[in-house]
Amino acid sequence: MTAALPPPGWPLADWSRIVTHRPHRWHVQEAGAGPTLMFIHGAAGATHSWRDILPDLARDHHVVALDLPGQGFTRMGTRARCGLAPSSEDIASLAEAQGWRVDTVIGHSAGAAIALQLAGDLDPAPRRVIGINAALEHFSGAAGWLFPAMAKMMAANPLTATMLSLSATRGMVERLLGVTGGEIDARGIDCYLHLFRMRAHVDATLAMMAQWSLAPLDARLPRLTQPVLFVTGERDTAVAPRVSEDAAARMPNAETVMLDRLGHLAHEEAPGRVLPLIRDWVTRG
Repeated sequence: MTAALPPPGWPLADWSRIVTHRPHRWHVQEAGAGPTLMFIHGAAGATHSWRDILPDLARDHHVVALDLPGQGFTRMGTRARCGLAPSSEDIASLAEAQGWRVDTVIGHSAGAAIALQLAGDLDPAPRRVIGINAALEHFSGAAGWLFPAMAKMMAANPLTATMLSLSATRGMVERLLGVTGGEIDARGIDCYLHLFRMRAHVDATLAMMAQWSLAPLDARLPRLTQPVLFVTGERDTAVAPRVSEDAAARMPNAETVMLDRLGHLAHEEAPGRVLPLIRDWVTRG
């Protein structure tokens, strides 16, 4: 499928370009000069997730945000490389081809897991990592096998993504985002609605879920030596703050900061509270 740029009115659309680098055709947003900061969105998201964060940082940094394989406006070249390790490997290869010397990787939710994986895959290695409501834990109990199995069955049915995208309504999106523990603005809801109506985006998100495996990264965490900042939302009902706290306790150089009254999409709910944390972390000596 041919990759297409975001529609007019998409956040920071004038920063967008399409980069062909096997196996995918990547949608990248890029601006600014200085140390390179790379931003990785969470599952079912896109670059719009960082719309209120990037402009300020681009004043004195080179910022790069990308859509994950098949999600947003990136077109996947193969369904076999939507999981955690392959996505990280392909992003690292893209960064090398583009000459990006990444100073800090910032990721949200599943994107935070990819950011931590990139800490070992990028060459040269990034200096720091930030994870916002990092999804670093498998579902517990029966959900541990039930949810991945459901995702695999849904991803295997070519009609599933079509049915989900055709049924997407604004009310459905508002309810879906609302159960994560916070509220975002109308523009953000419009962006997610646009994405959920894209069959290819839904299909890629299901493929990512079906292929997701955290075990190798979990074993790798105690060996990551870069400073890592975990930012959590007190009201996050998608990924409990305890998950980041437990991960930080197992790592040699990690810190956690909890933001009260915020949920899973903390950086979209209150960018003015998250941005200073990012700025402080990336400018430390």
